[in-house]
Amino acid sequence: MDPTAEPFHADAVPGAGDGQRIGVLLVHGFTGSPASMVPWGRHLAGEGFGVAVPRLPGHGTTWPEMNRTRWSDWYAEVDRAFEKLRANCDQVVVGGLSMGGALSLQLAADRGREVAGLVLVNPAVHTTRKDVLALPVLQHVVPSFPGITNDIKKPDVVEHGYDRTPLKAAHSMMSAWRTVRADLPKVTQPVLLMVSTEDHVVDPSSAVLVRARVSSRDLTEVVLENSFHVATLDNDAPRIFEASTQFIRRVTGP
Repeated sequence: MDPTAEPFHADAVPGAGDGQRIGVLLVHGFTGSPASMVPWGRHLAGEGFGVAVPRLPGHGTTWPEMNRTRWSDWYAEVDRAFEKLRANCDQVVVGGLSMGGALSLQLAADRGREVAGLVLVNPAVHTTRKDVLALPVLQHVVPSFPGITNDIKKPDVVEHGYDRTPLKAAHSMMSAWRTVRADLPKVTQPVLLMVSTEDHVVDPSSAVLVRARVSSRDLTEVVLENSFHVATLDNDAPRIFEASTQFIRRVTGP
């Protein structure tokens, strides 16, 4: 396993006010690894939150290995990490980047009030690209396409993801999006949605669908004007860290 792909965990520190232990689950994106979320996780741990950044199956190793994993494997790992956090914390907020945002939305739809809030950074639940229509056939003929990692505006920053996109895994993700989109009305939790103005991986249709279909009455949007897709490692990372800290405190407060 790539050493940069190590999962991250930090225990919660009981709050000085009401003594609550607040947990935060952070989920990385497709073909990425915990490396894209650990700086964010370390910041939140420094604020006293319990933090879990799991490594999704097939990630952080090799893309052929990822081609043997599916959405159900990734979701099971997210669910397992959530259960562990929930057992040690009074409230848990879930955050995700890209596919991690889709997994987080599905978890919120399934778990209801057990999820205290959602923090989504450039979530991926849809695409307008026409070439994906060929994926059901292509996945059996071509093992991979060029990679989608390192869409970062800040110079000399590396995501540590795969340089190839495994097509069987990609097809599984995009097939699962149909269920995620259908379940968006079940999402009632407070949502912090952070979207880059320039994203070369996820097109604007995903954020439009999330805004339009979730049932959350508390939805805050932050526009990231100086970052590309992997905004958690980009110029707007400090803004993401600060906005999420304030959001988590607010939605888990008295």
